[in-house]
Amino acid sequence: MKTMTNLKDIWTVAKFTMKDLIGRKSFRISTIIILLLIIVGFNVPNFLNSINGGDFSETILISDPENVFDNQLEALNTLDPNYKYEPVDLNADEIKAKLEAGDASSAVTIEKTSDNIKITYITENTAMLTGFPTGLMDALSSLYTSIQIQKLNLSDKQLASLSPNFEFELRQTEDQNIGGNIGVMLILSCVLFFAIYFCAFQVSSSITTEKTSKIMETLVTSTSPRTIILGKTIGIGLVGLGQVLLFSATAIICAKLCLDAELLNAMLDLSNFTPYLAIITIVYFILGYFAYALLYALTGSTVSKPEDIQSANTPVVILTMIGFYLSYFTLTNPTGELNVFASLLPISSPFCMPLRIMMGLANGWDVALSIAILLVFCFIVARIAIKVYSNAILNYGSKMTLADIVRTYKQK
Repeated sequence: MKTMTNLKDIWTVAKFTMKDLIGRKSFRISTIIILLLIIVGFNVPNFLNSINGGDFSETILISDPENVFDNQLEALNTLDPNYKYEPVDLNADEIKAKLEAGDASSAVTIEKTSDNIKITYITENTAMLTGFPTGLMDALSSLYTSIQIQKLNLSDKQLASLSPNFEFELRQTEDQNIGGNIGVMLILSCVLFFAIYFCAFQVSSSITTEKTSKIMETLVTSTSPRTIILGKTIGIGLVGLGQVLLFSATAIICAKLCLDAELLNAMLDLSNFTPYLAIITIVYFILGYFAYALLYALTGSTVSKPEDIQSANTPVVILTMIGFYLSYFTLTNPTGELNVFASLLPISSPFCMPLRIMMGLANGWDVALSIAILLVFCFIVARIAIKVYSNAILNYGSKMTLADIVRTYKQK
């Protein structure tokens, strides 16, 4: 009966927190702004398309007065659709005038010396270039080689021997059941990072703000600190999850309307996602958010003034960045010891373990151990946050140090 009452109190605080957060003008305005940014961001290609008349290619002038390429420079346009190569018969001053007038983004001049072919790349600003553009270099080399091969009058068999059909295959040492899509998993990691960074932060902000208001007097006299901490964490978590789902749904709809369907289907391919992988991913998402939300609750309990929140939250922000980037660094060596360590470390396991499961590198015991460590971590952080919060309610004047937190937790 007592457990049911506690759960009811927690849910009451959660509902109050959700109503308060959604009712804030700043929350509604920021949500609308982010939605507009998502819509505008996905429609940027359409805006550019309407401005440029559907032509995104950059024009490159090519001058070949000695006809080194046998009037075949037009073939360059089939090699790279992002560039439009325009053969011209202009001198250096005329090319400069066209570039300054904006008729082309750059130009190439070709001349034959004794044993070499000199190719000069001309642009108005070379500050961002570290050398001759690699793509253009490869295209010109490939075209020139093709022209010279045609002049040799080789048989079909000889031509085939110059460009054999290579068959490349990627294989790993063990047969492992890989399900899912790495791109989707990385997107989910980014969504989790967004939820932690922007939504869990609200936990510390809410706790600190209400410590200095009359709302706290009502809460303290009607319920326990544990109920307040857990209720606020759950309430803000639900609002944050709803906000993330709204942003994700908007992004998916905009992507379907604005991006190439084939590219989008390849990026968001969920056909290989197994139910096990989907469930585990959701579990880690919830536990990961809850762990960091409790950390923010702890930092929010240590300060009494809203202006101190940013500095108090810095350690948690650093931990979030470390956990997030570990999931990317370990992708370079998925079977390495760092990957195993990161999938067990509670600050990084929500980001790393779903990727390891998808790659078939984690068995059931690995997953169970990782979740157990994450649950213990959440339990410990929750106990510390509740203890610190209950002792810091009347601490209006100063920020608690690490020594104060340790001393507070040791007190009976």
